[in-house]
Amino acid sequence: MKLDKLTPQEQLEYLKKGTEQIEKEDELLKKLERSYKTGKPLKVKVGFDPSAPDIHLGHTVVLRKMKHYQDLGHTVVFLIGDFTGLIGDPSGKKATRPQLNKEQVLENAETYKQQCFKILDPEKTVIDFNSRWLNELGSEGWIRLAAKYTVAQMMTRDDFRNRWEKQLPISIHELLYPLAQGYDSVFLEADVELGGTDQTFNLLVGRDLMREYNLEPQVIMTLPLLEGTDGVDKMSKSLNNYIAIEDTPKEIFGKVMSISDEMMYRYYELCTDTQMDEITAIKKAVASGELHPMAAKTNLAKLIIKDFHNTAAADTAEEEFRAVFSDGGVPDDIEEFRIKIGTEAEPLFKLIARSSAAKSNSDARRLMQASAVSVDDEKVSDLGFEIDYSAPGEYIVKVGKRRFIKYIVG
Repeated sequence: MKLDKLTPQEQLEYLKKGTEQIEKEDELLKKLERSYKTGKPLKVKVGFDPSAPDIHLGHTVVLRKMKHYQDLGHTVVFLIGDFTGLIGDPSGKKATRPQLNKEQVLENAETYKQQCFKILDPEKTVIDFNSRWLNELGSEGWIRLAAKYTVAQMMTRDDFRNRWEKQLPISIHELLYPLAQGYDSVFLEADVELGGTDQTFNLLVGRDLMREYNLEPQVIMTLPLLEGTDGVDKMSKSLNNYIAIEDTPKEIFGKVMSISDEMMYRYYELCTDTQMDEITAIKKAVASGELHPMAAKTNLAKLIIKDFHNTAAADTAEEEFRAVFSDGGVPDDIEEFRIKIGTEAEPLFKLIARSSAAKSNSDARRLMQASAVSVDDEKVSDLGFEIDYSAPGEYIVKVGKRRFIKYIVG
């Protein structure tokens, strides 16, 4: 099936996979019909504020939808918010967000440019920076832009309203952020804007401003926020529940295999191009016992690795995972932690925390009490257990499901 030959209705169905909301679906169909008749591709805009240097799997939910539009022959604009990044997006924030400086924003932007092409087709992607037009607005332009929106409209935003009711600070510059993002759509004359569900208010401001400037309003398409590997919270580096697209194949494989069986299907939907009928078939096969959940999850891990690396890397990661976790082996590139002979003895849980194999002493104690720690293949749950620091020796310690460390006393 050639995706760029699909009818407008077929394109709409293809694009709807994994979406949370389309505002408005009938308008999107009309735009697709016009594009089909004229041969002029739609302009699809997505803004990325480079507030952190790495792109993780949660970010790729939107990137993948951008790729779907590219598959259909449309133009996507990967918009780097080097201007709006200096303001800081207040979406979902309970307090004023710290502002980045210009150097931080530009440095992060460079990594975004490099990483996004692991998903997007570079030949079909327009990369732009919103400082190009927002810097040019000047004082008068900003005043005229601000006149297009009311304080009452701005305060319908949940996070602003909640902070107002709790008498928490709302800085004036935060109110300018949705206007700046909306003006991006005006300047680019976007047909469609994509974003996470936390961006809904900003995307709607773009629709409103386009009307104010006598332009056809953009359709907005929101994508779900991907839960992290813990299956509870939104994927986030700060929560350490993320899968970075720069992770090694081995790391990606291990992290994917750690997610729950139920969460696996959501990752299939949002993090791969597997179609919904295939996902339904996988789910039924697992439920009936025809397909083992681990086999389905292995396939998921390999699909994700192929996107960011290649097929050979996915196969190697699977082989190593099986050797280590299914056959009781130890990875070849095991991490080493050296301890000087004669060092004062300490409980194993403190050593585990000190070597960063656990987040803290309490986390290490919890893992030991849950029988998730072993020394030389023997489970250790005694919190008083100590490794002998008085004589040379090597100890292979496994912490949790995937972490191996060789402690070397010498």
